[in-house]
Amino acid sequence: MQDYTIYCDSACDIIPEQLAQWGVKYQELSYRFGGDNNTYMDNDLHPKAFYDKMRAGVVAKTAAVNAETFRRAFETELKEGKDVLYLGFSSGLSSTYNAGRLAMEQLVDEYPERKMIAVDTLCASAGYGLLLYLAVNEKNSGKSIEEVAAFAENIKLKICHWFTVSDLVYLKRGGRISSATAMVGGVLGIKPVLHMDDAGTLQSVTKVRGRKASLEEIVRQYAQTAEVPSGGTVFASHGDCIEDARMLEEMLFQNHGVRFAHITNVGAVIGSHSGPGTIALFYVGKKR
Repeated sequence: MQDYTIYCDSACDIIPEQLAQWGVKYQELSYRFGGDNNTYMDNDLHPKAFYDKMRAGVVAKTAAVNAETFRRAFETELKEGKDVLYLGFSSGLSSTYNAGRLAMEQLVDEYPERKMIAVDTLCASAGYGLLLYLAVNEKNSGKSIEEVAAFAENIKLKICHWFTVSDLVYLKRGGRISSATAMVGGVLGIKPVLHMDDAGTLQSVTKVRGRKASLEEIVRQYAQTAEVPSGGTVFASHGDCIEDARMLEEMLFQNHGVRFAHITNVGAVIGSHSGPGTIALFYVGKKR
C-alpha cells in the first residue's frame, strides 16, 4: 500500500506535540492584534497570555493559510514519494480549506503519479481534532488513503459541536449575534448554547441564564444526540477556563459515566471569535 501523509491546519486546536504523536502534519493559521503590526501564528502565544490580552480589550483579527503555503508543504511530501490527504478546517468559517484544495489542483500535473485528496471536514476546534483522531485510527488500522478519505466524508456530519461562551461581545464582533442581543444578554447573564450545523457554520440553538445552566444544556443535548451516550469518545476544548471545563466533565460523568478522552485549549484563531471562557463539547452523534 502506498504511504501517505494526513495533513491538517491549526484550527483543529490539537497541540503540535500531539499531532506529531499521531503522525499528522499541519499548517498554522495566523492573526494580528489591533494596533500591533506583528503577525502571530496560532501557537505563538501561550493560551493564557492570548486570552489575557482579549480580557484587556485587545481585538485579534485572523487570517487563513494561503494556497502557496500549502503548495510548498504538500510538495515536500510528494517529492518524498508520499500521497497526501488534507482534512481541512470548515469552509463555512474560513477559506483555508479551499486554499489547500487549490494547492492540490496546482500540483496534479507536476506529480501525476501521486494521489492528493482534500476533505472539507465542516468541523472546527477539537471537533475537527476528534475527526482527525478517528481518521488516524483508521489509517493505523491499515486503511488506504481513499478509504480514510471516504471515512472522513461519511462521519463528518456526525461530529457534534456544542458550546457556550462567557461574554457575548466576541460573537457580536463576528456577526453571530446582534449588538442588542449582546447588550441585553450581558445585563441579564444570558448564555447562548450554540452548535455547528451541516454547512459548517455556527448557529445559536437556545439561550439560558447563567453559566451552570449553559453547561447543563450541553449535557442535555449530548444525551439526546450522542450515538453512544454511555461509551463514546468525547473531546472538549476551553478558552482558558479549565475549572468550568472540569465542571462540564463531572456533569457528563455523573449523568452518563463518560469522561473526556482529550481536552485542549481553544486556540488563538478560533478563540479570537469565541473569546475567553468558551466551553465546547465534541462527540460522534446520530447526526448534528
